Amino acid sequence: MKKIFIFLFFFLFSLNLFAQSYNSQKTIEDYNKVIELNPRNSIAYYNRGVLKDDLGDKKGAMQDYNKAIELNPQYAKYYNNRGVLKNDLGDKKGAMQDYNKAIELNPQYANAYYNRGNLSRNLGDEQGAIQDYSKAIELDSKDYGVYVNRGNLKHDLGDKKGAIQDYNEAIELNPKSGIAYYNRGNSKYDLGNLSSACADWRKAGELGFMEAYEQIKKYCN
Repeated sequence: MKKIFIFLFFFLFSLNLFAQSYNSQKTIEDYNKVIELNPRNSIAYYNRGVLKDDLGDKKGAMQDYNKAIELNPQYAKYYNNRGVLKNDLGDKKGAMQDYNKAIELNPQYANAYYNRGNLSRNLGDEQGAIQDYSKAIELDSKDYGVYVNRGNLKHDLGDKKGAIQDYNEAIELNPKSGIAYYNRGNSKYDLGNLSSACADWRKAGELGFMEAYEQIKKYCN
């Protein structure tokens, strides 16, 4: 019975992926027609690029983002998404240039600050990353993921109390965030609060963050 259930689960999962891929391909065909009718429609190129990126066609996505920017070089979102793609492809310098341009065009663009913060952290600019995360939160205080990332960076920089504050905010916004509970547990452990750390790790495990059980096994006998 268990084998049948597992087979059925993966069959339905595969079917869902196939349906999503089919629908995306159909939508790409629709954008092809829109672009054929209006070759200067930058939004159509951008949206087609997003779909190509989702389907793994990075080269095609880049071509569409480039064309969208050529047609409308004043739209911040085009640069932000192209920056994400460049980062995925290993072009860190190009990604930074695109995030900078997106922010120049729209200084209120929270997601561009968030993405630039992630890249700055990867490049070793921790203070620049903190500033960008803080600006992203200032502009959009409802994105729990930014609190998690800023909390992670604060933790790594030794600011455990500041990290816990950020994880608290993340959990308030999304009580089902297993990673926020897990990371908050790590910060509490570093501060010597073992019982509270164990409680957070258990909650993270209940929410499906399986790494938490390793911490529980080590420290919460």
